[in-house]
Amino acid sequence: MPFKVSPWYKKKLVSQVQTDYAYHHTAKQVSQKTTVRKSVSHKQKSPEPQASEAMAQPAYTVPAFRERSQDDSTPEYQRVSANVGKGLAVIQQELHRMRMVTKAQVDNIAIQKEVKEKMSKRSELLDDIGKMPDFLVALRPHTVWEKTPVKLFCTVQGNPRPIVKWYKGGVPVDPLSAPGKYKIENKYGVHSLIISRCVVSDTAEYSAVATNQHGTTTSKATVTVKRASGSGEPCHLGLVPHLSEIHPSKLEVSLLDCFPVSFGVEGGTISLACSMVIVPDLPNVPPLVQWYRDDKLLKPGKLVEMFVGGGVARLVLPSLAKDDEGLYTVRIFAKDGTVDHSAYLFVSDAAPTTAGAPGAPMSVKAYDVNADFVLVAWKPPNTVNEAPITGYFVDRCESGSDTWVQCNDSPVKVCKYPVHGLNLGHSYHFRVRAVNSAGISRPSRKSDKITAIDPIENERLQVVKIPGKSDIVIKDDDLEGYVTVPGEPTELHVSEVFRSYVVLSWTPPKPRGRAPLWYVIEKCFAGTEAWQRINTAVKISSPRYPVFDLAEGQKYQFRVYSVNMYGSSEASLPTEPVQKVDMDGVPSAPGQVTATRNTKSSVFVQWDSPKHLKNLMGYYIDGRVVGSKEWFPCNHKPFKHNRFVVHGLVPGETYVFRVQAVNVFGLSEESQESGPITVEPALSTPSAPFGITMLSCDGSSMTLAWNSPRHCGGSKVNAYYIDKRDADTLAWKEVNLQAVTERVCKVENLTEGTFYEFKITAGNLAGVGIPSAPSAPMKCEAWTMDTPGPAYDLSFSEVRGNSLVLLWKAPVYIGASPVTGYIVEMAKKGSKDFVALNEEAVSHRYFQVSGLEEGQSYVFKVRAVNSSGIGKASLVSEPVCAKALPGTREIEVGVDEETGDIFLSLEACEISETSKFIWSKNYSPVGECPRVSMSSKGRTSRLTFTNPDKDDLGRYSVVVTDTDGVSASHTLTEDALNTMLELSYAIRHPVVPLKHGLNYEILEKGHVRFWLQAVKLSSAVSYRFIVNDKEVTSGEGHKISHDAATGVIQMIVENFTRANEGTYTVQIHDGKAKAQSSLVLVGDVFKAALKEAEFQRKEFIRKQGPHFSEYLSFTVTEDCTVLLQCKVANVKKETAFHWYKEDDEIVPEAPPNVMSGACALPIPNFSRKDQGVYKAVLGDDKGKDTSVIDISGQVFDDIINALAQVAGASASDLVLQCTPEGIRLQCYMKYYTEEMKTVWKHKESKIASSEKMRIGGTAEMAWMQICDPSDKEKGQYSIEISDGVQTHTRTFDLSGQAYTDAYDEYLRLKAAAFAEKNRGRVVGGLPDVVTIMEQKSLSLTCTVWGDPTPEVTWFKNEQEVACTEHTKVTFDGGKFASLVINKVTPEDSGKYSINVRNKYGGEFVEITVSVYRHGEQLPEPRVGQAKPTSTPAATPASTPVPPSKTPTPTPSKPQTPAPSVKSPTPAPSMRSPTPASTPASTPAPKSPTPTPKSPTPTPKSPTPTPSRGVKSPTPPRFMKSPTPPRK
Repeated sequence: MPFKVSPWYKKKLVSQVQTDYAYHHTAKQVSQKTTVRKSVSHKQKSPEPQASEAMAQPAYTVPAFRERSQDDSTPEYQRVSANVGKGLAVIQQELHRMRMVTKAQVDNIAIQKEVKEKMSKRSELLDDIGKMPDFLVALRPHTVWEKTPVKLFCTVQGNPRPIVKWYKGGVPVDPLSAPGKYKIENKYGVHSLIISRCVVSDTAEYSAVATNQHGTTTSKATVTVKRASGSGEPCHLGLVPHLSEIHPSKLEVSLLDCFPVSFGVEGGTISLACSMVIVPDLPNVPPLVQWYRDDKLLKPGKLVEMFVGGGVARLVLPSLAKDDEGLYTVRIFAKDGTVDHSAYLFVSDAAPTTAGAPGAPMSVKAYDVNADFVLVAWKPPNTVNEAPITGYFVDRCESGSDTWVQCNDSPVKVCKYPVHGLNLGHSYHFRVRAVNSAGISRPSRKSDKITAIDPIENERLQVVKIPGKSDIVIKDDDLEGYVTVPGEPTELHVSEVFRSYVVLSWTPPKPRGRAPLWYVIEKCFAGTEAWQRINTAVKISSPRYPVFDLAEGQKYQFRVYSVNMYGSSEASLPTEPVQKVDMDGVPSAPGQVTATRNTKSSVFVQWDSPKHLKNLMGYYIDGRVVGSKEWFPCNHKPFKHNRFVVHGLVPGETYVFRVQAVNVFGLSEESQESGPITVEPALSTPSAPFGITMLSCDGSSMTLAWNSPRHCGGSKVNAYYIDKRDADTLAWKEVNLQAVTERVCKVENLTEGTFYEFKITAGNLAGVGIPSAPSAPMKCEAWTMDTPGPAYDLSFSEVRGNSLVLLWKAPVYIGASPVTGYIVEMAKKGSKDFVALNEEAVSHRYFQVSGLEEGQSYVFKVRAVNSSGIGKASLVSEPVCAKALPGTREIEVGVDEETGDIFLSLEACEISETSKFIWSKNYSPVGECPRVSMSSKGRTSRLTFTNPDKDDLGRYSVVVTDTDGVSASHTLTEDALNTMLELSYAIRHPVVPLKHGLNYEILEKGHVRFWLQAVKLSSAVSYRFIVNDKEVTSGEGHKISHDAATGVIQMIVENFTRANEGTYTVQIHDGKAKAQSSLVLVGDVFKAALKEAEFQRKEFIRKQGPHFSEYLSFTVTEDCTVLLQCKVANVKKETAFHWYKEDDEIVPEAPPNVMSGACALPIPNFSRKDQGVYKAVLGDDKGKDTSVIDISGQVFDDIINALAQVAGASASDLVLQCTPEGIRLQCYMKYYTEEMKTVWKHKESKIASSEKMRIGGTAEMAWMQICDPSDKEKGQYSIEISDGVQTHTRTFDLSGQAYTDAYDEYLRLKAAAFAEKNRGRVVGGLPDVVTIMEQKSLSLTCTVWGDPTPEVTWFKNEQEVACTEHTKVTFDGGKFASLVINKVTPEDSGKYSINVRNKYGGEFVEITVSVYRHGEQLPEPRVGQAKPTSTPAATPASTPVPPSKTPTPTPSKPQTPAPSVKSPTPAPSMRSPTPASTPASTPAPKSPTPTPKSPTPTPKSPTPTPSRGVKSPTPPRFMKSPTPPRK
């Protein structure tokens, strides 16, 4: 890469300047003559830089003559010595020196003449092209110390040549007005203004205005003069640019490898480095190096690290952000001036934390810093494929802390935000996050540190300097007098107006008062005087304040008070009415976008400015590959200029571009897309060829070869021109007037023994390039050696990370015998130690080198071998780096799906407009060959074999010309070829692909369908069915058809009989494709098909009358009812439906409704008794049908499991119930039967039913009773209900307090039961009502029982009856009690009762007696008299229960259905009819579950007369607490 040295005092003429941000391109039309080349000295137009260099540097170098060997020089020396003597050698040396001096002088004169001619031709050419002025090198700002000089210079071009005038602050600079002060120069197109001995007053903006007849352009720069500390007044620097320190250096610096255009990602690290050669190289005195970003000097810090030493200048950016994107320039101060290099750095967005979130904002800066207020501004990110940005969040962090605090509650929509509420004297950093509909971006890089201070404090200080004494500092407060209350603020106005907020600004009051000052702000609707205070919660110390809570569409006025501890000022004048609106909005869209070629991986894009700039920040450029819908950002930081070079593009790809303008409100609309542009280098003349070598010489001619130019100039090199000269002369002579197209040329008409030099010039469509450097002198002497000459044209192919292929051409001079092979030698770049890679010579002219180090560079040379030995080595090749090109792909081999052709294909990773694909076999170009054909489309090339066979085996390679070495190879082996030949045959001789082969299915009516399905059928398909070697056509008994859409071909046999046994075949023809499928239908397979057909035929007949469309099946409902159900069809109202079990008809409560289409038979409380064969019969005058289901075996088990599934899911938790017999655990469920798979467990051990552990259940629950419990029965109990798939488990922990309470309750119930069993009671014999005629005798007799024998007492009207003659009371044998009334009278009528009682309790029974006179009508018995009531002795209450006719209420029914079967508890004997119930005094326990009925039923009385005594309330069946509460 060439670099220009630019001294401060002298500049060379430069014809063209191109940077990554400003690019100037002049198109020059060149008329290419390929037939005859005109004289180089008269017609070849060299670029102007060449002319400049020719003036500054000698164009001729004394050739380094080849040292002759001893064998050649000795005979001549002896002859000269014999004739002339020893002194002749000295004379020859002097003559040679004089001749060379003369040649140099003549050569210089010729060069000067040639330069003058070319300069005049250049002027004539430029005079014809009009162009407005354009600054190639713009003015650069400077900061200098006082009394030092400064030089402003610029380079401008235009046609006619512009006139440059200098201005200071808009006033022309006149050197005559201040002699010696200013000096204006113009040398070689470099215009300069020198200001000697600068003073502070020279601080100003200087401008250079260039003018010609085509227009005017201006370049501006600021000069700031800085005064040393203590030397006078401070100088206001304003926008201070970098200080250009001028360090005279005696070092000579030349740059070698410099940093290219680079790409980084946010958060990453990147290093920009330049290697250089320093003369003299003093380790302790490195050159002065400065780094710039976008023309701004960089200083070392945490985010920028700089290193100089070891011949390298390096800049490291350790934590990249989009703020770091820009044009980086390294400037090195050298002896002759400065050496510069620039390249662009792109920094892309890091991956978002949320998909679709925008990129981070950038360039966060704080302005207008006050005591508690600061204005934060930033630049918006580019949004390409993301949703638009809806706002921003601003965060602040105190310096030294990592805690970030969000400043705004809702996103602000503009790229500015006023932050208030800062603490005076505290330092802060700020950052910004963007928001869109997908989420929040990563935070921006934090801003520089700012400190909240009052900027007016310094202005209120006055310094009085007294010579020779101390300075006096006076505050404005001291000059205001003794004022306590501050004055009112002035100049109140709105400085910022946005839709999100407005910012009020004012001037602090004078006087301020002698106390700390703050402000109060009020607002009102415009036109009203309803003032309302705004800052009620905070004190405002700064003359700035943002107001947020303003209504849309309303206009407001504001006023401010100054307040301190002594009082408040008058209000300031109100502001003008202001409304919350966005004043400007986004810019308009940029104008026309134009893209032009630049390099092979970049494009130059320029555009017109928007019509409405609106405080433009810059532009974002987006790109898109033609044919794609996805846009990508070309830059990630707003770019200020109207032209931009887009880097990192794919060579040969086609793109379009668009531009968006950016300001504080966001991004404008997109511009119109540019025209498509293919990434190609800009068209220019080729560079110089190199590597001129001699391949053969016969004494009168030489055969020369050379290497192609490194840069073809964007067009194919189609011409070479050779010049020659004697080594002793300066004049060049043309060898060929006709262009040479090959890189080998035979130069004839040479003089034997003369040394010649040659130079080569290449040409393309743009013209003829610069000539090569002269070759080394070559002696024209016939070659007579026996060994071969050198191979030539070494090139590389298929360069990869660890291998490459070296190619060369055979030597022109073969020696005494034909060339038999080649030896390849290799060395690392910079080393001369070559190593032979092959011990035996290879016969072909290519060699694959492997085992390379990736990234290492190597050089090669080749020697030809014949029978005489090893010949001359070729020229050393160009260095090649073992590294594959980005995106490199290999050759793909395949078979065309349409034609069946076998092909090799390569998709190039880069391509240019002039590129061609060169295919080779064994590295020999294929060319036009009938065995293969080649085709290319875009970036892909294909080599297709016509009729491949074994002769086509070998190694195939392809090279893409005019690229950086895009190439690949593939070895075609015999196995691979055979595989592809089979695939090719299948494609060229296609078969109709079948999804399903020939198959059959039985249809209704017993028809049989034979069918197959193809993947695809065309409308022109033809086919035939062959059965037992006879073709079958569509007709009677057979229907043949197809459906092209589905690919189905079918034949339906309507009457399938034994005669249809055999082989069925279908043959298909669809275009060129064929297919055949067969089905053998014989033996058992045919019998099964025939049986099924007959069954379907019978089914069809059955379905003509009423029939079952779905046969009997079972289902279990949610209430555990088993339903036998079926569906019927083809029925009518008269159709009869009957249910049977074991041939016994079942008549359900609801008759079947056949018209509904479904019938069901419910079987409630299903159990083993319901096993059997069930049958449903359907019939009418059309026919009859029957469905049968056998509920036994597996079907019965399935029903039980279905019931268990519903019951298990509904099972309640285990509850505890105490009984007189023991402790019972109960589990309620929707239905329970003993056939269910139910297991009770105690401590994980299965419980078997026994006298100790009784297991049973009812239809509503399963229970397990522990009889006569003891401590051994403590522990965890569980019940497991299995439905065959799932096990439902319920548990209860019977231990601790739960067991204690349950055991106590058991003992209590056991005692109560014993008392109930033995209490006194009336067993039977007494009526309820007795009607008797007077004078008759009445005998009331009953049987009583009790243990011990009870006492019996009779009452009349609640008065005890004494035994008299009229009334006789007897009690015989402790069993029979009687009351006899002799000759009853009406006075004996009344209510009689008997009280039977012992120590356990008793019973109270009432009898109503009515006495009527003779002849009276028999009175009707009074109904509703009180019934006997029991009064247990164990009841704690002391008063007996009064008799009542109202029965004791039964406890409410629980949610779980009550049991409906008899309790398994044994009934008491007939002599002990005591019911198993709790005493009346025992209250029912409180429980969230309703109390069900007792599972233990009351036994029947031993006599026909039921007991009329009122029993005690039955206790609940379960309780949550084992011990019920007692009253």
